[in-house]
Amino acid sequence: MTHVPASIDAVQAMLAGQNYVCGRSLATVVFLSLKLGRPLFLEGEAGVGKTEIAKAIAAGLGRRLIRLQCYEGLDAASAVCEWNFAAQMIAIRTAEAGGTAGRETLESDLFSERYLIARPLLEAMRPQPGGAPVLLIDELDRTDEPFEAFLLEALGDFQVTIPELGTVKAPEPPIVILTSNRTREVHDALKRRCLYHWVDYPDFAREIEILQARAPEATEALSREVVAFVQKLRGEDLFKRPGVAETIDWAKCLLALDVIALSPEVIADTLGAILKYQDDIARIQGSDARRLLDEVRRDLAVP
Repeated sequence: MTHVPASIDAVQAMLAGQNYVCGRSLATVVFLSLKLGRPLFLEGEAGVGKTEIAKAIAAGLGRRLIRLQCYEGLDAASAVCEWNFAAQMIAIRTAEAGGTAGRETLESDLFSERYLIARPLLEAMRPQPGGAPVLLIDELDRTDEPFEAFLLEALGDFQVTIPELGTVKAPEPPIVILTSNRTREVHDALKRRCLYHWVDYPDFAREIEILQARAPEATEALSREVVAFVQKLRGEDLFKRPGVAETIDWAKCLLALDVIALSPEVIADTLGAILKYQDDIARIQGSDARRLLDEVRRDLAVP
């Protein structure tokens, strides 16, 4: 376990040690979240590094990462715990066949830790080796308002209640990071309990740093072309603009193909690494790809 960084610079250094490159504003809000024990709410487009920062913090601090992936219809029971009904039925039938257990004793045994399946929120409230875990509540905007209301209580007191067992309170509050792609607005009451940061697309220099950290095999010339082309794409009228994750994926695809420089043909063959909708791919293929590449080379002064 590593102690919480004592300064903003130390946070940046810790994240950089996990190949996560971030600006001072993001490092500042991470530092404050760790220092004050406040949940951190990150909003931004998909693929800009919101989930990755939770992984980098967990790895940098030597803490366990517990991830709650949100989805439509997620409820408190699925997020906290479930009972192992199959094992409970076997226990009932075994007791009935043997005729050894009384009803009260059997009920007490059935609803004990032995048959409890812990889900992410309960796991995060329990003591963990190495210190309080990092609890990532990912893509919160996919859930609905009742689940948000439940989180208000769970994150307010850092405790969850299991009707059959009682209340479980975290001996040490977990490090909580919530993310949202902003497909809908998250309620203000939940945001007020968190420190907030909008994670935007990086500028050219920052994205070059990120790509060099994540795909160091790429030459400087190829990295500059890849980042410049992706940033040009983000200015186009697309259904889904590529994120930093797509920049990294595309560079790795190009390296696997032994590409040393972009060409219209290479771009057409690998657009599926950066664009995820057929309409976007169809729009960029052909003359638009050549136009964007010409603009990139002009901007970078590449012959």
